[in-house]
Amino acid sequence: MPATITTITNQKGGVGKTTTAAALLSCLSQRGARVLGVDLDPQGSLGFSMGLDIEHCATIYDVFRGVAEPADVIRSTDVCDVLPSNILLSAAELEFNKPGREFLLKAALSKVADHYDYILIDTPPALNILTVNAYVASDSLIIPMAPEVLSLLGVSQIKETIESVRSYYNSRLQVLGILLNRYNGRLNLSREMLELAQEIARQLNTRVFNSKIRSSVSVAEAPAHGQSINDYAPRSKPALDFAALCEEIAGDVFPLPTEEVD
Repeated sequence: MPATITTITNQKGGVGKTTTAAALLSCLSQRGARVLGVDLDPQGSLGFSMGLDIEHCATIYDVFRGVAEPADVIRSTDVCDVLPSNILLSAAELEFNKPGREFLLKAALSKVADHYDYILIDTPPALNILTVNAYVASDSLIIPMAPEVLSLLGVSQIKETIESVRSYYNSRLQVLGILLNRYNGRLNLSREMLELAQEIARQLNTRVFNSKIRSSVSVAEAPAHGQSINDYAPRSKPALDFAALCEEIAGDVFPLPTEEVD
């Protein structure tokens, strides 16, 4: 059975997309799943955060150009496999302009999906051809946001892109939920943003996850050590929150893989 594919997305930067992707990859791996992280951001943050030397390896850009196969580009880490990227991918919008360019990622992942239970895609802070490729290839989306107005605006602008992808490329695409990062329930702003996020969730026919990710300096420290927050500081508040998030959505897309019985 091919992998379940989920994209972490928000066109606003700094909302915790990469942190979320890395944490969920770690949580799923700890649950015994075979997982692949796909870095579709030219900044290469996911690969870097998982300990890869992204400047000296083949990347998803080489796959899109047709000069490498996905299986040859995938790199193994202590936690999971990663399909990395780097700054060369920033040329995608101009370079990949032929008909069908929206299906580049879907075609690439179809070659390796049978080897994994779950594939998580980290996307750039933009609604460009890379993000559209992620939506076309995915079964579902998770939308992280910070409790601030500009982050909320980024979430509301995703709606049109989701509807376009559903209409033309991928009718099965669903939004699993909106995830609040850097949340502090004692602050009025956080509570106000939660109410607004719930309104946008209704428009997207989804929910705001019950699990909300609290702040910690460990979140900023973890990537420098090439680790997810769950591996770097497993008892920190955000690590515990991400573990709760994985448990919350387990019944939707992240159930434990079933063991084969002889």
